Amino acid sequence: MDQLIAFIEEALGLGDINDGIAIALFIVIVLIGLVSIFALGVEITLAIKYVRFNRVQNSRGQNGEEIARTLLDKEGLNHIRVSVTGSFLFGNSYSHYFKKVRLRRWTVKKRSISSLAMAAQKSSLAVLDKEGDKDMKTRIVLTPLIYFGPLAFVPLVAIGVALDIIFFHTIGLWSILLSLLGLLFYVISFIMSIVVLKTEKKAQEKAIEVMRRDNLATEEEIGMCKELFRLYNIEYINDMVIALLELIYRVLLLIASASSSASSSRD
Repeated sequence: MDQLIAFIEEALGLGDINDGIAIALFIVIVLIGLVSIFALGVEITLAIKYVRFNRVQNSRGQNGEEIARTLLDKEGLNHIRVSVTGSFLFGNSYSHYFKKVRLRRWTVKKRSISSLAMAAQKSSLAVLDKEGDKDMKTRIVLTPLIYFGPLAFVPLVAIGVALDIIFFHTIGLWSILLSLLGLLFYVISFIMSIVVLKTEKKAQEKAIEVMRRDNLATEEEIGMCKELFRLYNIEYINDMVIALLELIYRVLLLIASASSSASSSRD
């Protein structure tokens, strides 16, 4: 056990820390690794299913762009554009700020089940936005922070450490304050993951409702769309769990750093 604690302290660049905190850090790191491996398996399964259903033509005979345009126009959302994206950051998505539904290059022109599912579901996010859905409003507010917030964590901590060294010649107040600010971004990330799951599920339900109402798909095709949606939901839940574990890890790291700093000052 002592060797494990010493290894954790050395790996994280910490001084002498509480044994309980060291063990908790180790457990959280292991959990992050296990969940990440599981998440990778889900992503691979989703990719295989996505490609497979992208080779099955839908009974409507419309491609992703046409389905999205039809759904948006029926909902009075003529101002929402349907655009093509090859971006790994956005993929199939809806943007409130740019007023567009983005569909991947290998989806937008395909007359497939995957195209049907993605076009209907992402267009349904625009409908939720139009209807003023509470969770969708929260998602829109948090979206800029979720993309850029976590990137600020390391610079904030670095600035705090630099200020401490320059003004106080030790690691203390500034690094802790800015670390707490950086930690706030991880809290927001966790909240955002919950909101994303809720809004995506609502959009999925609305998409299925529209498919039945407007005869966009047969029951068999709706079943295939549901398969895709379930895998996406598992992926969102994985993101939520990882965000929570990251939050716990950062809190423990902050406590460990403060403990190590206090121990060094006593010495």
